[in-house]
Amino acid sequence: MATREAPPLPKTPAASGAIDAATARSWLGQMLLIRRFEEKAAELYSAGKIRGFLHLSIGEEAVSVAAIAALTEADNIVSTYREHGHALARGLPPGAVMAELYGKANGASRGRGGSMHIFDVGRRFYGGNAIVAGGLPLAVGLALADRLRPRPAITACFFGDGAVAEGEFHESLNLASLWKLPVLFLCENNYYAMGTALDRHQAETDISLKGGAYRVPSVAVDGMDVMATASAVRAAAEQVRSGAGPFLLECRTYRFRAHSMYDPELYRSKEEVEQWKRRDPIALFRARLEGGGILAAAAIEALDREARAVTDQAVAFAEAGEWEPVADLLKDVYARELPCG
Repeated sequence: MATREAPPLPKTPAASGAIDAATARSWLGQMLLIRRFEEKAAELYSAGKIRGFLHLSIGEEAVSVAAIAALTEADNIVSTYREHGHALARGLPPGAVMAELYGKANGASRGRGGSMHIFDVGRRFYGGNAIVAGGLPLAVGLALADRLRPRPAITACFFGDGAVAEGEFHESLNLASLWKLPVLFLCENNYYAMGTALDRHQAETDISLKGGAYRVPSVAVDGMDVMATASAVRAAAEQVRSGAGPFLLECRTYRFRAHSMYDPELYRSKEEVEQWKRRDPIALFRARLEGGGILAAAAIEALDREARAVTDQAVAFAEAGEWEPVADLLKDVYARELPCG
């Protein structure tokens, strides 16, 4: 088992300035909902209610909430297989997300996608993509389509540090730069590609430097700080929206749970995880809000109770859902319907 010191966070300063109470309440409420939703999902997986794969983003909530807060409803979002937080922050109903994890027909993808393929075309949320780096070419395609129409929007593409080792990362940045496409590349660098540490799969561990090879402006930000991340994403999104072409933002964060529910987590020490937990994005934001007199402890506790109640309602919605009829299992799979059975 590798024992590593927590990698250094960006030297860029955290965002300063005030945050109003309404925004603080919204962001903290969303972060708490993602945390409680995924904690419950882990329980349900252990109970056999959720099957297949389940990848939790506990510890990474600040990136999901801050990044999506900087986007408009017209913007496209392409996500990864660790996308529950992105989906909830985008406004997908928690019940529909939970029902999708259950595989029920009232799920966001009608129960056909499961945890890794949450999709909502009305909210321009284009997955949930199970293939590492598979979403990057899709993001380039969406941005190209918007450019050709034309439609004034940008495409935000989330991916992990493991995607940087894939050819799609380099091809996508290259094409987006050549064609000056409105793509905001958002790397959620949690320092582990499954069980492989960043310094074992990347000769250059500063991912923000990689955009330079394709003349894509790039910066890194402390992804455990929701206000710093929001400020960085807002600035990057404005630059992309101006027509300047793509931008690469590396959000340095950390997942507190294993890669997936099947992961024995033998590749990092408990001490390293505990070291990062001292920078829990929810605890940091809560301390800032309480210390600044923006939200009182009682108001924060009320937000947590609400997050737990919404999660319970989502579970009830999933439990009450129906399974897709066997006769419909081949529907939308083939160009013409084939008999089932």
